[in-house]
Amino acid sequence: MSHLSAEDEVELQSLLKQLLRSVSDRISGAPSTECAEEILLHLEETDKNFHNYEFVKYLRQYVESSLGTVMDEETKDLTRGDGQHAIGSGHDTLIHAVTRRTRDSAEYEHMMQTLKNTMIMVVESLINKFEEDQMRKEEMQKQHSQSNSQYIDNCSDSDSSFNQSYAFIRQEQLQVLAEKLDPSRPKEVRWEALQALCCAPPSDVLSCESWSSLRRNLCAALTEPDPDLSDNVLQFFAKSFSSSPMNVTREIYTSLVFFLSVLPQIRLMNDFQKEVTTFWIRHPEKYMEEVIESTFSLLSFHQEHGSASPRTEKALEPIHLLALLDIKATWFKKWMHGYYSRTVVLRLLERKYKALFTFSVCVFVSVQRSVYSGRELEYAFFVHSLCVLGKLLIYTNGRKLFPIKVKKRKDPVSLTDLVVILINIMYQHPKPPHTDTSHTDSLSPSSLVMEVLWMLCERTECAAECLYQTAVIETLLAPVIALLDGQKSPAATLTLIADILARIANTDRGLNLFLYEKNLLVAHSERTFAALAIVQFTLKLLDKELSSLIESDTSHTLCGAFIFVCRQIYNTCEGLQVLRPYGLHKAVAAAWKKSSSLSERIPTPVPGATAGASTQELQNMLIWEETLLDSLLNFAATPKGLLLLQQTGAINECVSYMFSRFTKKLQVSRCEKFGYGVMVTQVAATAPGVVALHSSGFVRALVIELWSTLECGSEDVRVVRPKPTPMDPIDRSCLKSFLSLVNLLFSSQSVWELLGRQPLANKSEYTLREMPTSIPDLIDRLIAVNSDAKINSVFHYEQSHTFGLRLLSVLCCSLDSFLLLESQYNICSMLLQSQRENVTEEFIIDSLSVERNHVLVRVSVVGGPSERRLPPRALQEGEDPYPWPMFSSYPLPHCYTLDPPKIIHDSHGKRHFDEAAAFTGSTSVPFIANEPLKCRSYVFFLNIESYIFISSISTSALQDGYPGHDWLASTVFLIMAGDMDRSLRLLLNLSSLLTSAFIWPARIHASVHVPVGVAESGIPPVYWCTAHYVEMLLKAEVPLVHSAFRMSGFTPSQMCLHWLTQCFWNYLDWTEVCHYISTCVLMGPDYQVYTCVAIFKHLQPDILQRTQSQELQVFLKEEPIQGFKVSDYLEFMEGLERSYRDTVLTDMKTIGNPAE
Repeated sequence: MSHLSAEDEVELQSLLKQLLRSVSDRISGAPSTECAEEILLHLEETDKNFHNYEFVKYLRQYVESSLGTVMDEETKDLTRGDGQHAIGSGHDTLIHAVTRRTRDSAEYEHMMQTLKNTMIMVVESLINKFEEDQMRKEEMQKQHSQSNSQYIDNCSDSDSSFNQSYAFIRQEQLQVLAEKLDPSRPKEVRWEALQALCCAPPSDVLSCESWSSLRRNLCAALTEPDPDLSDNVLQFFAKSFSSSPMNVTREIYTSLVFFLSVLPQIRLMNDFQKEVTTFWIRHPEKYMEEVIESTFSLLSFHQEHGSASPRTEKALEPIHLLALLDIKATWFKKWMHGYYSRTVVLRLLERKYKALFTFSVCVFVSVQRSVYSGRELEYAFFVHSLCVLGKLLIYTNGRKLFPIKVKKRKDPVSLTDLVVILINIMYQHPKPPHTDTSHTDSLSPSSLVMEVLWMLCERTECAAECLYQTAVIETLLAPVIALLDGQKSPAATLTLIADILARIANTDRGLNLFLYEKNLLVAHSERTFAALAIVQFTLKLLDKELSSLIESDTSHTLCGAFIFVCRQIYNTCEGLQVLRPYGLHKAVAAAWKKSSSLSERIPTPVPGATAGASTQELQNMLIWEETLLDSLLNFAATPKGLLLLQQTGAINECVSYMFSRFTKKLQVSRCEKFGYGVMVTQVAATAPGVVALHSSGFVRALVIELWSTLECGSEDVRVVRPKPTPMDPIDRSCLKSFLSLVNLLFSSQSVWELLGRQPLANKSEYTLREMPTSIPDLIDRLIAVNSDAKINSVFHYEQSHTFGLRLLSVLCCSLDSFLLLESQYNICSMLLQSQRENVTEEFIIDSLSVERNHVLVRVSVVGGPSERRLPPRALQEGEDPYPWPMFSSYPLPHCYTLDPPKIIHDSHGKRHFDEAAAFTGSTSVPFIANEPLKCRSYVFFLNIESYIFISSISTSALQDGYPGHDWLASTVFLIMAGDMDRSLRLLLNLSSLLTSAFIWPARIHASVHVPVGVAESGIPPVYWCTAHYVEMLLKAEVPLVHSAFRMSGFTPSQMCLHWLTQCFWNYLDWTEVCHYISTCVLMGPDYQVYTCVAIFKHLQPDILQRTQSQELQVFLKEEPIQGFKVSDYLEFMEGLERSYRDTVLTDMKTIGNPAE
């Protein structure tokens, strides 16, 4: 296509005309022909639609067809030798080299010459046609008067794109027009001059020598009562705004501002204000500053009204007119949006135009008395000023404008004063009822103030300076305190208060303000905490003790709003500590039970009867019932809260409600940043919680969703391109389901509830449409794949079985879960048999055999990070991709166990254990580190037989029914070097200490020392007490780790329960396990909390990294705690003791009655 035919020339001519039409507005504003050329040359940089023009598309296609082969050949030549196709700087070098060679080629030179010749002919043809059109136009205009014909632009009526853009007016003509526009001339002469001026390019007009007189005469015409003149001036200004460069529009705008008088001019000015932000950043700052300063100068003008009567008419001021046209100050919001303009706005307000800002603040000082006086103009100004001030408050430099001295007020108005004034406006003018149509709800004072307060709540620094102040909290809670004292307050106002309080309580700083600062003045000049006032008020609403609010139609709405405020407090560990003594969970549960019984009594609507009232009543009751259930459910956000929820007896209904919202993918609430994942994980950590999840259908839905993703995928969707073969062991599409399953089965208690005494199907035949619906079904199909029928029943056997083995590996990290799986399903025998079947002359190395080998070693060797070696799951490069020996029978190869560590027999460590023994009443405890070989059965070669052996060790002090092995008893037995009598004596003495309730879960299970309700719940103190305080301390001391857990949908309490239940077996070296136990015995049970916090602090870098890769759950479950030593963190733990012992240890001592 290097040669262009005649048809191509015709097409190019049409496309070029189309392009010129599209950019005619840009060209018409050019002050000269050279400027017009510059506009066209830089069109690609300034026009976002450049590449969509047909002319540009045609040229691109022509270049590709002419040079495509040349570029391909040059690319191949350059990449054949030194391989510069690599990503990075080499890639750029390749592009530059190909470009240079292509431009030097003969094909490029021929293409350019052909294109140049063709375009010359096309342009000449267009010019000829333009000249013909011009001559035809002149003939048609001979009938017009000579005076008009010399000024009016000679535009072509044909489809030529060469029109008024290139008809430039002469200086002499503009001088004549300026004279004709003089106010002394007749109206007809001035109108004709304006008509001619509107056809001239604005850039020519503003650059002429007579512009000053033209400007004066144009502005004089704006004030004329005759709309024919003023409208034509506005038309000229509007054309200037739409088609002129910044320096021209700036001149027009300032002219408009300084001679402003009527509403249409304000509208034109406001339109320009809202559009100018899109392009002023491309021009010098002085242009923007002149526009902003001229605007502020105009708006600062206002007349003094003195002590005029409210009924006296006042002259309209520019700011009132602007408020009428742009009532919510959209122009100012746009100016404040970008840093480039916001800096200038704030600087000018601070240095020159603070009076304008002060004038806006004055509105709020007076509007509390007159906002509903009936004068819409003043109200529009109020709305406009509120929007302006609201935008200023969210920026640091905007807040620095305060305090402000205003009239009619002795003291300056500070930030706090302004917020208090806004809140009082909201109190005096609450949201109007739906029957009130005097003004739209979005423009009501309460709605506008709420918008400002919402903006402040969303920004940490704004909230700290504006909201987190004693005066503001007192003002917000003044109606609440008044009602508690027996006074009255409208329900609508209280609902607005609750909304702001909930947003404040949802932030860490705001929550601390409510919990720990006595910022409320109550009776007898005493101060109390905001949280206490809120919960007391909420309890009175629930108990219907506030007579002034009982009959209100919105009583349930109001009560739900304040429960929601409390919910932001009690769904945190520190907040629950404060609210727990008030028994809010009992009050909410009682209200729910009452509401549930009442909703059952409402009769079913009968056709023909008055069904409307009963249907509405039933609907309202169901909404109220769901509100209470949702509030109860949020107690499950913390470990101790979950115990309180379980004690209310509503856990099954709450979990069912959560599942109904979870399936609809609904947000927890407007304040929560994450979904129900964290709450599901918290609930699944306990026996009653996982039972509730199972009965609600959550487990079934999770299994079905997992199977659908794993086996079915999205193959029923039309395939646009083939899906890539998954390279990861668990495909990214299945990762979410995998992590959800890991969270569900993380606790050994949840494994016991879902798998205990549940046999596998082991069918002789499975259909491809048969889907698993339970956890045993899933294990049967994905893990226990021991028959051809199971292999043939899945579409992706290797991928699905790998998924199952990865899940099995995570499950077996919990020693109790592994013992259950082994005792019920003979998992190890099954894996060994699969390995034997994977042998020809030697083991076949594939992904499944490598996964099975890893699981077998993991469950057959017990020890800390320096006591056992787990084989990797990935193959290595080289001749021997997998150097680790596989096995199909016991004993396993010795390479998976490490040599006994050389332990230094220091007196400090031995004294530590001796003191612990003396503290528990035992004597002559042999220091296990002195005889490492005697504990080899634990540290190195503890296989299945060793599990069974240790499981036989128990004490008569234990209660029956504990769902798991007693790992503390086994640890003590090994510490005592296998001496049964000494072990029993130490355990009996330990059982008399408070520490045993936390480090010895099997002992406290179903114990008589805890209330029957707590014992029957199956929730151990190590969860609802220790793990609860670990989460609370993490938030304060290691906030990054706390946030990482929240983002991962995983909870620290789950990990603590797992570690502590099995005494850190497989996670810490034996020496550190002994240090952990002796530290808790010597230093107190609260050191169990501090130890977990210290471990999380030690793991912080790994936790943050694994959170980003979505591997946190699996990492913490499978990996040992590398490099942690109790002695290294004793100083850190002592610091925690000094800060938190009064709270933590005091609560631990109430284990006998935790609900109090």
